[in-house]
Amino acid sequence: MTQQGVRWTADQVLALAPDTASRKAGSKLGTAGPWSQTGSSDEGAVWGLCKGSGSKPYQTIVDTGGDSGGGSGPAYKCSCPSRKFPCKHALGLLLLWSGGAGQVPDGQAPPEWTEQWLAGRRQRAAAKRTAQDAPDAGSAPADPDAARRRAERRAQRITAGATELEQRLTDLLRGGLAQAERAGYGLWEETAARMVDAQAPGLAARVRELGAIPGSGAGWPVRLLEECALLHLLDQGWLHRAGLPEDLAATVRSRVGLPTQATQAAQRDDWLVLAQYDSADGHLTTRRIWLYGTAAHRTALLLSYGAAGRAPALALPAGLALDASVAGYPGAGTPRVELGEQFGAARPTDVRPAGVDVGAALAAYGEALTADPWLESWPVTLTDVVPARDPDGGGWQLADAEGKSALPLVPQASAASGLWRLVAVSGGAPVTVFGECGHRGFRPLATWTGAAGDVISLC
Repeated sequence: MTQQGVRWTADQVLALAPDTASRKAGSKLGTAGPWSQTGSSDEGAVWGLCKGSGSKPYQTIVDTGGDSGGGSGPAYKCSCPSRKFPCKHALGLLLLWSGGAGQVPDGQAPPEWTEQWLAGRRQRAAAKRTAQDAPDAGSAPADPDAARRRAERRAQRITAGATELEQRLTDLLRGGLAQAERAGYGLWEETAARMVDAQAPGLAARVRELGAIPGSGAGWPVRLLEECALLHLLDQGWLHRAGLPEDLAATVRSRVGLPTQATQAAQRDDWLVLAQYDSADGHLTTRRIWLYGTAAHRTALLLSYGAAGRAPALALPAGLALDASVAGYPGAGTPRVELGEQFGAARPTDVRPAGVDVGAALAAYGEALTADPWLESWPVTLTDVVPARDPDGGGWQLADAEGKSALPLVPQASAASGLWRLVAVSGGAPVTVFGECGHRGFRPLATWTGAAGDVISLC
């Protein structure tokens, strides 16, 4: 251990990989063979030269989140042409660093090419803090009246789109749901395009999801009717937003697709990184990072985005805690936050979220739905549960130790490698599992044994 905190474990490093291919390639570079001039500073920087196919080695730098980058969190820099963050060279360097000072020495002075990048990060962090300390100097629009007029025009277009969507849903229900199966996906794609024209991407995304339901197997009419009802509710929420409580109105604006900003007061805490995983919709890669405030006992969600085929830049080491501030987003009970300043490198903590039983987990999700009816899932920590096969359906579930109640796992979790990791950790004994509880089931994301066991990623 140095002033920069602790060296991450190999599992924590590999959990940062943007995809399976990067994880494999990074593992191959996690040995001393291709590396030279490696070192790490007390401020949290790690660097090295990696021999590649060209005549010049790749210059690779990682700021693990210490003072070297102004406290702005882990960041990566490599002279390779990869568009992934972190790239395979950064993963390999971190794997080498995780092996101890014998692999990557401690307390070194950064070489010039490393110091230049770190200096740039410090300057940008200082400029950001200056801007935050003087919000009136640069945060106001150049022309407030023009900004207001643009917002009003967009609201009018969304209103027109929501009104048209209401008519299309009415026509669908009058004609019967069977016509949705006959019409095929084209009906929904054309409607979604109309919502894009109305500048309502949230409505467009939900319409596209409707298009996949008629071909989703037995019982699709019921599922289609349920989703149509939720879409109708969102339409009505937008059309009558003036009469809604402010928190619910903010949720409706966000669900429709209007951009939002973190407006709640910043909260500083030691935030335990519980889990991190990516999802892609063909146009965008979304990274979800779950945090747990060890003092406030609050679960929070970080979202970051990358263009199609490109991983988001933000990546945090699961199982370690960050001394950082976060600011919450507006909305009815939303856990989403924005990461602010980080005050030190990630380090271990023995605090874990308190677990609840299956009944309390379902109650928590139900309560969250009253604030946000369009919520897909809610973060919960289940305690004393055992992974087991469902005796009726053949899938997997998390059953309480007494076998009185259970939560089915979402289908994608039953086919993922994380399930077998969870089964191995459990060994038939009760464990604690953190994940997302929703109407499709439970998605396990992390587990640990005991009151302060190591956090094991299941993503």
